[in-house]
Amino acid sequence: MEGVLVRKIKKICVFCGANSRKDVAFVNAAFHLGEVLGKRKIDLVYGGGKLGLMGCVSTAVAQHERQVLGIIPSAFTVNNLVGETCGKEIKVATMQERLVMMMELSDAFIALPGGFGTLEELFQMISWAQLNIHNKPIGVLNINGFFNGLLSFVDHAVKQEFITPRARKILISATTAD
Repeated sequence: MEGVLVRKIKKICVFCGANSRKDVAFVNAAFHLGEVLGKRKIDLVYGGGKLGLMGCVSTAVAQHERQVLGIIPSAFTVNNLVGETCGKEIKVATMQERLVMMMELSDAFIALPGGFGTLEELFQMISWAQLNIHNKPIGVLNINGFFNGLLSFVDHAVKQEFITPRARKILISATTAD
């Protein structure tokens, strides 16, 4: 395997929605991702709490006796906005501090369906990879084509020469966690 970089992934950061109104396929995929991580002995870094898909992934990882670390801005803990974190929780002052810590503690990043927060976290990691701040894999779990429009937009930006073909390769996509 000379010339092939083999990366040992011990901790994966998952970005996903905290909204409790979601498609059952998203819930099943989130639980399945957590099971896959647990069976592969991969620990989870995530945004904390137990709501929505974040709760599904963290619960499944914890059920496989893997470490779960929620990194949560202090403002989210007021009135318990996101629910109790499954595992260890680190409180930080700002969203930016949260993202920096997630980047530093993780070996790779996966985004599941989510809203603006999920997209912001995903694109921050992509931007930092493009700027060589980190060199870690970044992917989306494209459940039921959720990210098709986003991936199409990114490809359009490549055609319009706002994203280089090399930078486009930073973001990978899969339809299952297997």
